[in-house]
Amino acid sequence: MQQLAVLMGLVLLSRWAMAQATPGSTSVKTATEALQPWEYTLTIDGYIVSEGTSYANPIATADHKWLHLEARYNYEDLQTGSLWMGYNLGRGDVSAGDKWEFDITPMLGGVFGRTDGIAPGCEAFLSYRKKIEASIDNEYVFDTTSKSGNFYYSWPQLTYSPVDWFHIGAVAQHTKAYQTSLSIQRGFLVGFSRKQWEVTTYVFNPGTTGTIVLLEWGMSF
Repeated sequence: MQQLAVLMGLVLLSRWAMAQATPGSTSVKTATEALQPWEYTLTIDGYIVSEGTSYANPIATADHKWLHLEARYNYEDLQTGSLWMGYNLGRGDVSAGDKWEFDITPMLGGVFGRTDGIAPGCEAFLSYRKKIEASIDNEYVFDTTSKSGNFYYSWPQLTYSPVDWFHIGAVAQHTKAYQTSLSIQRGFLVGFSRKQWEVTTYVFNPGTTGTIVLLEWGMSF
């Protein structure tokens, strides 16, 4: 039920934002602005934790021009949801020849459930010729119940795509959702994509007793 509530929250936020964007009698918009569509993504991460509780982590996003909305569950902590609003900056090419692309989105979120708090965060993405991509998702959760619950979350990732439908890379994660002997989990990823679909396997802490396998399924529309 909590997962459904989080996803419904994102839908309501996007509908509210769409209503705010509706032009009034004195507003004037160009045809291009009016026709610019919303972009949605849905990602489900399945964590297989060898020395803990395995769980699923759904994430839904909605983007319209500068506006970014996001809903998460089991991300900041287990049995915890979060709703986010952000501002899309630098979306698109940053140099001639379509070689480089840079996106950055500062955000602010509300966290509720096992962990309650307010979290400023940022998502950044850099791509070269759509073959080499570097990204980072990070946030700092200010726990409103206890300062000892304050926590920094980070997910940096680097990938290489020799062909459009295949990518490999390195990944790291600092999370509160599960605990291992390593405070920062490091590993590798292998993924496949086709049109709006993407499937990726992540392996954290390979070769240790605290190995974590993450199976990710995603779609955009």
